[in-house]
Amino acid sequence: MTPTRSPHGAVGRGPRRGRALPLALLLLLAACTTRGQEPDDVSPAPAPGERWQPKPGVSWQWQLTGKLDTSVRAAVYDVDGFTTTKEQVDGLKKADRRTVCYLSTGAWEEFRPDADAFPKALLGEGNGWEGERWLDIRRLAELEPLMAKRIDMCREKGFDAVEPDNMDGYRNTSGFPLTAEDQLAYNRLIAKLAHDRGLAVGLKNDLDQIPQLVGDFDFAVNEQCAQYDECERLTPFIAAGKAVFHVEYENRIGQWCGQSQELKLSSLQKKYELGAWRQFCPPAGPP
Repeated sequence: MTPTRSPHGAVGRGPRRGRALPLALLLLLAACTTRGQEPDDVSPAPAPGERWQPKPGVSWQWQLTGKLDTSVRAAVYDVDGFTTTKEQVDGLKKADRRTVCYLSTGAWEEFRPDADAFPKALLGEGNGWEGERWLDIRRLAELEPLMAKRIDMCREKGFDAVEPDNMDGYRNTSGFPLTAEDQLAYNRLIAKLAHDRGLAVGLKNDLDQIPQLVGDFDFAVNEQCAQYDECERLTPFIAAGKAVFHVEYENRIGQWCGQSQELKLSSLQKKYELGAWRQFCPPAGPP
C-alpha cells in the first residue's frame, strides 16, 4: 500500500479495512475509554547534568497545530520546535511539564525559516505533502551542521527532548538509493546530536530498526501501531524502561486501549491535524 502522510508531517499509512469485531468485544473494549477528568501526572525533571528519561505509561499531549493549549493534564507536551516559543516552554516547565521539540530531520520543508540553508542537491522526491521533500541522508557531512543548528534551537528554548520525524526514508520513494545501513547511520547521528546537547531523543516509527536502535534512543513515538497490528514490536523500548508515545487516528479508542494498557504504552486518540483535541487511554491499574 502506498504510504500516505498526515498533515503534521509524520509518516503514516492510509486506512485498511479490517474485520468487524463482535459487539460484546466492542463493549468490553469500550470500558477502556476515558471517563471523567484525567488525573494530573508528572514526569520528574532530570538531575543536574543528566538528561530526561521518560518511563513507560507516562501521560502526554501531542499538539503541532493551532494555539497551544497548556491546560492539558499531561506530564509531557510534544510540540513544534519552530513555532513554540521559549516563553511557552518556560511556562510548561514551571507547571512541572516535560517538553519534546518536534523537528523534521529526514525531510526538507519549504516553510521553515532555515529552508534556504539546504543545498538543492540534498532534496529528493516529494514525501506526499506540499512543500516537503525527502533528504539524501547519506550526505552526513552536509546534514550534520544543519541538524545541529536545529537541535541547538531546541536546547536554547529549554526543551527536554527532541522528536525527529521522517526517520525511515529508506523505506519510501525518496529519489535516492537509500539503504537500511544509511538509515541506521543517520538516525544514530541525530541521536548523538541530541545527547551531546543534553537532550533526550525519540525514535519515530521505523519499526524495522527498533532492535538495532533501542539502545541509541530514550523513547519511541509511534503512529497507528494498533491499526496495523504492530504494537508488540515496540516492546523492546518498554522492556528497557523507556516510554512509547503512541497515537491512533482511525480506530476508536475502545478498540485498542486494552492492548495498549497491557503493553504499557502511553496512548492517545488524535485527529490527523494534531490540534489540541485528544482522548487518552489511561494506564492499567494494579493487578
